[in-house]
Amino acid sequence: MENLISLVNKIQRACTALGDHGEASALPTLWDSLPAIAVVGGQSSGKSSVLESIVGKDFLPRGSGIVTRRPLVLQLHKSDEGSREYAEFLHLPRKRFTDFAAVRREIQDETDRETGRTKQISSVPIHLSIYSPNVVNLTLIDLPGLTKVAVEGQPDSIVQDIENMVRSYIEKPNCIILAISPANQDLATSDAIKISREVDPTGERTLGVLTKIDLMDKGTDAVDILEGKAYRLKFPWVGVVNRSQADINKNVDMIAARRREREYFANSPEYKHLAHRMGSEHLAKVLSKHLETVIKSRIPGIQSLINKTIAELESELSRLGKPIAADAGGKLYTIMEICRLFDQIYKEHLDGVRAGGEKIYNVFDTQLPAALKRLQFDKQLSMENIRKLITEADGYQPHLIAPEQGYRRLIESSLVTIRGPAEAAVDAVHAILKELVHKSINETPELKQYPALRVEVGNAAIESLDRMKEESRKATLKLVDMESSYLTVDFFRKLPQDVDKGGNPTHSIFDRYNDSYLRRIGTTVLSYVNMVCASLRNSIPKSVVYCQVREAKRSLLDHFFTELGKMEQKYLSSLLNEDPAIMERRSGLAKRLELYRSAQAEIDTVAWSK
Repeated sequence: MENLISLVNKIQRACTALGDHGEASALPTLWDSLPAIAVVGGQSSGKSSVLESIVGKDFLPRGSGIVTRRPLVLQLHKSDEGSREYAEFLHLPRKRFTDFAAVRREIQDETDRETGRTKQISSVPIHLSIYSPNVVNLTLIDLPGLTKVAVEGQPDSIVQDIENMVRSYIEKPNCIILAISPANQDLATSDAIKISREVDPTGERTLGVLTKIDLMDKGTDAVDILEGKAYRLKFPWVGVVNRSQADINKNVDMIAARRREREYFANSPEYKHLAHRMGSEHLAKVLSKHLETVIKSRIPGIQSLINKTIAELESELSRLGKPIAADAGGKLYTIMEICRLFDQIYKEHLDGVRAGGEKIYNVFDTQLPAALKRLQFDKQLSMENIRKLITEADGYQPHLIAPEQGYRRLIESSLVTIRGPAEAAVDAVHAILKELVHKSINETPELKQYPALRVEVGNAAIESLDRMKEESRKATLKLVDMESSYLTVDFFRKLPQDVDKGGNPTHSIFDRYNDSYLRRIGTTVLSYVNMVCASLRNSIPKSVVYCQVREAKRSLLDHFFTELGKMEQKYLSSLLNEDPAIMERRSGLAKRLELYRSAQAEIDTVAWSK
């Protein structure tokens, strides 16, 4: 039994040290899944005296009004017989207190550090562990006493604030409620019983403790309550007799106080028959035994939570990536591997495994044809321009049959306008390739780990795309220029050669340039230009894909890899300077994972030995 409770105490301490306890979290944590006992009672109900009786030491602050102003998580650890008693605070690691008066002062000082020297309260708990051969293994949470009115120096909300704090603990299904009620007050007005009944109406999680039995009015007793007749709980009530204020002032020790308590119940005619289950010593044993029973019943649920959390932590650590290698070779390998992962994701976008590559096809299938279709040749093929160019091309010698040089000039001046849509296609594909770089960077988890490398890879990829764009621009514009530099002769050979309609050299020079003749020339040129546009609509995408898309898939980071081999170790290290938040996150997750794996192994051992 002691090993099982000691194990839970150990896990709770580890959870607390790692911040793995979830008052503010909506997710269940290991801390929340572990049973603990919350001590609840009104102010001056005797809570502190009960706790000190269980521990066997004076260590809690005393006074009037609200003395407990922060939750105190008290973990008791039974040590070997003859060993020295000492206490440790979580906020003062490796400092042992053997003077329990100093423990009381530290509780008070730590409370003041959080709340100031006022009567304010705080939900931030103080964690205290006590090691003694005279205690049972136990975890108790001492909560501020419930009150009905605010005193001077306290906000009006203090009553509700305390109640909300108490509820935040006792509403948890794994919390055992130790409800402290004074016997010299009407049980119907007990703050502890009232709030316990609200959160645990069946009494499955509530243990009742009746204090100040020796202070009841003469002629009255608490037998009906202790026997469960006045108010029945699932578990028997336990009565205790605390030290009086006079005993505390006289420094009556706990051993003497416990002896007097045993004598009181053994010698009182009203309580003699109940003496075997009364007193602080019996209460400690009942609590320890009950806690063990609850822990055993919760083991399957605890195991399930641990296994689920381990899987989640492993997944998160995997997403964050491994720690950085120390040597230059290891750093270089890490960078190359991360770049390879990025490059693979980038290719998947282009190949259709991931979304994005389809936008390039949209440029070729929609944007480029639309741009070519929007080209206006009205200016080049206006009657005035046709007459001007043909006349200029003829020079002093009018053409004999067909104005060949005029045709060439008209076609060249029209084809040059196709350069605009060609360049626009190059730019549009370049913009998509850049967009996919940023998208692929965001989809490479390893790059999130190293901001400097993320920037460097992004810059290197964009620089490569810029070089590819320039090559693509040159190649694509060459396609347009090629069409201007050599005309398709067969197109013109297939045209009807009608001398009577403008080719007769006997006609006047002015007849040759009549509107009908010029209009036919314009129609012929437009037909040729449209044929070229149809051809370029197919060849421009081939040039763009060859020079940009294909090269991006083949050699996006080749130049970066070449430069990487020349870098010094110091620069490689700077590329792997990890985001401090991620480093801290990984370290915290690794510690939590270690805690959960250790808890898994130990709880599995306990489960198999049941």
